[in-house]
Amino acid sequence: MKKWKHGIMAVILLLIVSVGSIGIIGFIRYKTLIMEKPLDEVITEVRNDPNYVSLDDVSDDFIQALIAVEDPQFYSHNGVVLSNIMEAAATNMREQRLAMGGSTITQQLSKNLYLDSKKTFQRKIAELFFVHDLEQSLSKDEILELYINVIYFGDGYYGIKEACEGYFHQEPKNITIAQATILAGLPQAPALYQLSDGMMYAKQRQHSVLEAMEQQHLINHEQLTIIYRQPI
Repeated sequence: MKKWKHGIMAVILLLIVSVGSIGIIGFIRYKTLIMEKPLDEVITEVRNDPNYVSLDDVSDDFIQALIAVEDPQFYSHNGVVLSNIMEAAATNMREQRLAMGGSTITQQLSKNLYLDSKKTFQRKIAELFFVHDLEQSLSKDEILELYINVIYFGDGYYGIKEACEGYFHQEPKNITIAQATILAGLPQAPALYQLSDGMMYAKQRQHSVLEAMEQQHLINHEQLTIIYRQPI
């Protein structure tokens, strides 16, 4: 019995040390990156891109669709959604890998500005520190504006302006709701959904976007059907 208890205690202590080590490594990664390139410098660099557009110059349909499918609680959370993290953690523990991210728009922006796409616990810890900085430094609209200007839409198009011009030869303000809901679905898996060779999958994803909009009462079911059938 004593050996069993000692064995359990050893495992618990090992887990505590492991989690602590991951947290320390994640923090060190964050500090290293933020010292190499402070957040204000990174943000200025993004805003100085000739293809950068303000939120006011982007289709409202796109903004609504993107938030609906990516982060419905965007304007009410502080950068993370605890229920998402707990769900992701449960899945990750069950599958013994980082299978789910549970990422908000702010988390995704952090990754795009500073981190790679490798799914490691250390990266997720570092990401949370960047999320804190972004949420403390910027308004929600500023975070969203940066996000739509850096995300990848496939086919070599980074940011909403490149995507609208490249795919539809339109300015971001002038795209149709069908085009907007197609684009809103691409960032989840741009290599799969890109319109050059993934139109079938992009249409399936568009339907998910429209369903998310319907669930949030942005459109009704009849509008969903009409939009889905519209050519892009």
